[in-house]
Amino acid sequence: MYARVIGTGSYLPGSPVSNDELAARGIDTNDEWIVTRTGIRSRHLAPVGTTSSDIGLIAAQRALEMAGVAAAELDLIIVATSTPDFIFPSTACLIQNKLGNKGATAFDVQAVCAGFAYALGVAEKFIRSGSHRKALVIGAEVFSRILDWKDRGTCVLFGDGAGAVVLTASETPGILATALHADGSYSGILNVPGQVCGGQVTGDPFLRMDGQAVFKFAVRVLADVAEEVCAAAGVASSDVDWLIPHQANLRIIDATGKKLGIDRNKVVVTVDRHGNTSAASVPLALDEAVRDGRIQRGQKVLLEGIGGGFAWGAALLEF
Repeated sequence: MYARVIGTGSYLPGSPVSNDELAARGIDTNDEWIVTRTGIRSRHLAPVGTTSSDIGLIAAQRALEMAGVAAAELDLIIVATSTPDFIFPSTACLIQNKLGNKGATAFDVQAVCAGFAYALGVAEKFIRSGSHRKALVIGAEVFSRILDWKDRGTCVLFGDGAGAVVLTASETPGILATALHADGSYSGILNVPGQVCGGQVTGDPFLRMDGQAVFKFAVRVLADVAEEVCAAAGVASSDVDWLIPHQANLRIIDATGKKLGIDRNKVVVTVDRHGNTSAASVPLALDEAVRDGRIQRGQKVLLEGIGGGFAWGAALLEF
């Protein structure tokens, strides 16, 4: 038994916020500075009161509609998020309730920007075990709530959004291979080193990042994990039809594609329009490429993500 993607969906809250608009809000930056270093031109910021479960629900509904699957048919719901609505219950349980599903296995996965790769890998193994047949995997983030808007090195990079896929059990291969890794010794270069204790925030509640260290680490391990899943599936990287990397920085995306020898025309890029949406970035890009017709049935699609932890992972799909 295999797991196959049969539906995709995504959602970006609010209107696009351009680099010039951020500068007008008093952030010490400008469009040229941001575009040159990241490739980002705009991002979406969720309105006050909008949560990860709110935007994740819309992405989920769109994926279910494409798949032709009713919410009641789902027996597994996994949400990848670093910005849950609550400490508990899980955002997956909140979305399950909003969908009207009862009884499905539902839980969150926290692997930051690698979250979708992790959640997809977990869901695939549930289905291949035979215990579950239809799964909803969501990446949903409201990262704007954990950004220090005085730190131009981080606040201009991130945005809010959600993406989702529906998986079904299948007798023909869909997800050909997955690989998931982590190395906690790198936790200091990208983190939010705060917590709630006794009703107070202790430590630093904002995202902090060593950009140069992240860049060097990301390019190396993203190329390695991509080659790992291709080798596991017996597929040459040159035979991959589409690469959908984590949408964090155009320079990282380009460097990874070059290391893998994948033509730039085969790389799906959306970071310019929504910035780094963490666990939502890969399913957002996947949904766009499916809906605009670039990705066709039978093509091989390589997904990969990397985030704080450090955690990273990849999946090779025959779509």
